[in-house]
Amino acid sequence: MKQLWIFVIILVPLISCAPQEKASSITTRTLVEKYGYPFEEHSVQTSDGYILGLHRIPYSARVNYDGQRPVAFLMHGLLCSSSDWVLLGTENALAFILSDAGYDVWMGNARGNTYSKDHATLHPLLPKFWKFDWHEIGMIDLPAMIDYVRYETGEEQVHYFGHSQGTTSFLVLNSLNTKFKSRIKSAHLMAPVAFMENMKSPLVKLAAPLLGNPKSWMNIFGNLEFLPNTRIMELLGQKACHDASKYQSMCSNVIFLMAGFDDENMNKTLIPEILATTPAGASTNQIFHYLQEYNSGKFREFDHGKLLKKPKDYPIEKIDVPIFLYYSENDYMSSEVDVEKLMRKLKESTLRGAHKVPHPRWNHLDYLWGLNINEQLHDAIMEDLDTINNE
Repeated sequence: MKQLWIFVIILVPLISCAPQEKASSITTRTLVEKYGYPFEEHSVQTSDGYILGLHRIPYSARVNYDGQRPVAFLMHGLLCSSSDWVLLGTENALAFILSDAGYDVWMGNARGNTYSKDHATLHPLLPKFWKFDWHEIGMIDLPAMIDYVRYETGEEQVHYFGHSQGTTSFLVLNSLNTKFKSRIKSAHLMAPVAFMENMKSPLVKLAAPLLGNPKSWMNIFGNLEFLPNTRIMELLGQKACHDASKYQSMCSNVIFLMAGFDDENMNKTLIPEILATTPAGASTNQIFHYLQEYNSGKFREFDHGKLLKKPKDYPIEKIDVPIFLYYSENDYMSSEVDVEKLMRKLKESTLRGAHKVPHPRWNHLDYLWGLNINEQLHDAIMEDLDTINNE
């Protein structure tokens, strides 16, 4: 354990201070094209000037049919990117599975991550660029990307797939903009994060008392970038985390510390590619907002510490979209108790299914990179999709 903490102490400053321009050479494009699938890059400008990267697998290399197809829109979690949906390869990555099943697959990227670091007027080196949290991702980024996809494809509705923060932002949007339901045919939320009072992450428990209190951090931290994607991480993965490395167990333990310990399901061979693409960057305010959720036990707007402007709870009970939830027992970030609280808040007609992953050690990141992921997760997702499509 002492080795683990030394590794964390050295690694975190290294990532945070890494030069911004030296990003990893492994990208969503290289990962998709490696398997012979078609790939498209699109850009969407939001109403407040952020230019978001949208990635598309228009049709399957195996099926080779490029006609009209239903749309699957995938949205990543905190510090992640579109790359996470394709890292596991053609047999196990959700983006490829949906493509082979006949879906037009689009993968979003939230403002500030590796593929969405441009702005009409602001440079990422300016603190003002980073003045946002996942509320803006839900209320501005998601509608901009989904409406662009609908326009490009001619499809009125999309099937939405979100992991972690991709579930949070979806719940924000659909609780505050109930008219958006007409654009969503079904929503599949993996490791859903809304209420966080019972989360088990030791890092969150350590940070929340200081950084989850607006009065304590407002005068210390400004608007900053947190853990950008760098070439240094790619080199670290190649040198220290490969199968023959004596340090590989430390690499996986750093991941477990955040997500939940699960040595059985960790695809350790994939660690170098994981570190080359993740973390993908975020705003510090995204982190602070989650820490506030942990402290308050509420699912509510960002607390700016203003006495006359208290944060409002997100009205989850107003959501009117067919939702399927997928959760697990060993998730440090999305506890079973908090997911059950979310279930009780959702309308009975809205919550169409809730699946607990069978494996008792399944953690927060196994939803992206876990071994036996089809048996544990994807088979249930595809069955739920069939249920909706057959109605």
